[in-house]
Formats: sequence, structure tokens, C-alpha cells
Amino acid sequence: MSKAHSVAELEELMLRYQQADPVATTELIRQVSPLLLRFLTSQCGSRADAEDLLQDTWLQIHRVRHTHRPGEPVLPWIYAITRHVQVDGYRRSRRIRSHEHLMDPLPESFRVARPAPVVAPDFDTMLAVLPPSQREVVRLLKHTGMSLEEVARATGSTVGSVKLKAHRAYEKLRSVLGRKQGKGAALGHQAQGNYDGV
Repeated sequence: MSKAHSVAELEELMLRYQQADPVATTELIRQVSPLLLRFLTSQCGSRADAEDLLQDTWLQIHRVRHTHRPGEPVLPWIYAITRHVQVDGYRRSRRIRSHEHLMDPLPESFRVARPAPVVAPDFDTMLAVLPPSQREVVRLLKHTGMSLEEVARATGSTVGSVKLKAHRAYEKLRSVLGRKQGKGAALGHQAQGNYDGV
């Protein structure tokens, strides 16, 4: 499915969702949820937390669905809501942590073995070197295929600011990865191609 067709399809699904079409609602959630879950997981680092935030995001989208204007791109509108839900969730978790009390450690006999940590995918490992604002822009451009204009709308910034963050992110990734490895060079060329084409 081409990106143009996908955008038109999402807009059609959103319009039908606003009209309380249950089939369109299910299909919109099916198509968009994997993108949002990947984005939220990358932002908060925990799949469980990301799944909770995803549910909160869909609840918020449902509450404000009438505010989406037909003809406007759907993904930037959805990502803007997702970012607000994520920020609210972060603030809420900070408030909860500030009220928690430290407990004495459990005796060895009561401790449960922790599972081995999940190894982050290469893409996430590479992006970890970037500041959060650059990381967010690269994720939106690469994971969702959003245009610069759509990312600007989703992040509440200008196209120029998005271009600058993307450019700085790609430069940082090139410097960190170096040109020694073919993989690092390929990412640099791909990133430069995406930036040059905008």
C-alpha cells in the first residue's frame, strides 16, 4: 500500500470513526496502534508502561475525536495527542514516586530472580545517543514515514526546526557510528538521502 493511499485511507477511517462506525473504529485502532506502541515504548523504555499509555491515548482520542477536522492529516493529530498523554503519564509517575517510601531490602530467601534484560533493537540502541527532541523527530520520520510538515504539526514546532533537529541527529549518528562499518555508513547515506529529499 502506497503512503498516499494509506493517508487517504486513514482520513476515511477517521471520518467514519467520528460518525460512530464500529468497523472503521476497529480498523483505525488496528492500523495505528502498532505505530503508537513502538513510539511509546521507545519513549518510556517499558513495554508494559507503553501499553498502559496506549490505552490512555485511545481513551483521549475517543474523547476528543470530534476536534479532528476532515481533510487534515490524521497521524500528526494522533501523535500530538499521544505526546500529551505520555507527558501527563510521566508527570503522574513522578508524583507517585515522590510519595513512595523506601523499604528495607528483602532477605535473600524472599527475593525473586529477575528475568534477563531485554536487548534493545539496533535502531533503539543507535538513537539512545541522541537528545530526546532529536530522537523523537527521527522516530516519527523513520518509524511512521511522516513528512516534515506532519512531524512539525505533531510536535508543535516548525518545519525548519524539524529539519534542523533531523540534520543534527543524522550528523550525530554518523559521528558516533563512523564510516568504518558498512552498516553505519548505510544509515548515514539513507539518513542523508531522506534529509536531502525534503
